[in-house]
Amino acid sequence: METAFVCGLRNWNAAKSLPQQRTDAATSHAMETSRMQRIAKSTGRRKAIAAASLVLAAFCALDAGYIHAKAALAQALLHRAFDHQAQTGEAMKPWPWADTVPVARLTVPGHAIERIVLEGDSGRILAFGPGWSPASATPGRHGTTILSGHRDTHFSFLQTLADGDEVQLQTPDGTLARYRIAERFIADSRTQRIAPAADADELWLVTCWPFDAVVPGGPLRFVARAVATKS
Repeated sequence: METAFVCGLRNWNAAKSLPQQRTDAATSHAMETSRMQRIAKSTGRRKAIAAASLVLAAFCALDAGYIHAKAALAQALLHRAFDHQAQTGEAMKPWPWADTVPVARLTVPGHAIERIVLEGDSGRILAFGPGWSPASATPGRHGTTILSGHRDTHFSFLQTLADGDEVQLQTPDGTLARYRIAERFIADSRTQRIAPAADADELWLVTCWPFDAVVPGGPLRFVARAVATKS
């Protein structure tokens, strides 16, 4: 009798604890489901970030390639316009909607560099080639001529220049001026003005610095100052 009572009590206790076990199992399952959902969301976010990073990297690569392709194509058209003016004496726009014309051919014989220089030095003009600052002496005339260019395209070669290197500047009418690099220095546009002597026959080549800067448009400028030579 006692044995039957004990067995019945055990069965009653087991039956009594079954709902609690089911509740615990349901809670555990819910917690595990929630954890898996959090993991899935976290994984999804990581994948989304990775995909976005790849898209951004591809866009940056394409943008950089576009900038260099545009710079190269522009120089080809500028050479044609410069040669036309040299042969006919008539200024020719490099493309129909251009608001500038070539004013000089810049050559650095020791580095196999040749660039067509445009009139003006606005950002729009510098996208296509080095620009001449109208505030400085006209190329081929007495005084100091200032040319500007982007550090990652047309004026990237400035970082390879050395003191004593020859630089030539030829105008469409055939006037040829020769210079030698006298010094190279860094100027801070926030505190310094690039103001060469007005009575000096010099050529200043200016670009942004440092050459490997990730963010363009900083305040520092790299300047290569060249002095005129007789031969």
